[in-house]
Amino acid sequence: MENLWAKIGETAGRIYNILLEGEKTLSQLEKILRKEGYSPSVIKMAIGWLAREDKVDVLKDNRKMVIKLKNP
Repeated sequence: MENLWAKIGETAGRIYNILLEGEKTLSQLEKILRKEGYSPSVIKMAIGWLAREDKVDVLKDNRKMVIKLKNP
């Protein structure tokens, strides 16, 4: 059985590095990360992890969510 906490932490780090390039929508992040083998549920948990640590802002713009770093 896979250690889920480790996978979520790894994914959070990857998301953080992607967001250093600029804000992304949830769809954009999922597209990038799914190509790298990350699952959609782990991606969402990792975004929650980063939000809980106050590293990202998650904004809703009409029908899409935008994720950006607070202090890159």
